[in-house]
Amino acid sequence: MTTETDTTSTAARSADTNREKRPFFWEREHRADLPDGADLAALRRGVGREPGSVPQMWQYYTTLQADGHLTTRLRAEHAALTLFAIHQQSLPRSAHALGSGLGTAVKELRASGKFSPDAVDRRFGTAATATSLSEASYHLRGLVRQLRQIQRPLDYTALFWDLVNWQSPARLGQVRRRWAAQYFLNRDSETAASASASRR
Repeated sequence: MTTETDTTSTAARSADTNREKRPFFWEREHRADLPDGADLAALRRGVGREPGSVPQMWQYYTTLQADGHLTTRLRAEHAALTLFAIHQQSLPRSAHALGSGLGTAVKELRASGKFSPDAVDRRFGTAATATSLSEASYHLRGLVRQLRQIQRPLDYTALFWDLVNWQSPARLGQVRRRWAAQYFLNRDSETAASASASRR
């Protein structure tokens, strides 16, 4: 008898095998180092839709299962693809940058002076305390639109794994603590240094 856990483990192993052959869309080499606008438009069609339900997106997934099983990784990849497509729109460089965690990127957004720090705090807090992946994705869309305005990239591979773990109550707390550490550690001193430099 195959349990739900066994099925999930098998699906995860299958996804790992597939991932070894094919990088995520945001990791791939693109002409002129930027994704094609038509590709991004296809990905944006998936906003608010069930993963795997939009035919235009099928070619961009790396985690689709042969049996059609809706896995946590497919949900996370779908969310990350749509967020990346929103973020990348009209940007002159890639919206994906390794090592740039969400909390770090939003900390720079807060310090940019383009938006009210209190408003950024509220938006980030609302995203971080979302109780479902769909709710978190909704609030993250607002944040990546703002990051696009300051041309600040984000590590979408790290975000993908955060969104995978978001769906596990046992691991969600760790994701939230990591985002909090990235956002709050050294924030005030960095903001003060940035303000001092701008006055020179």
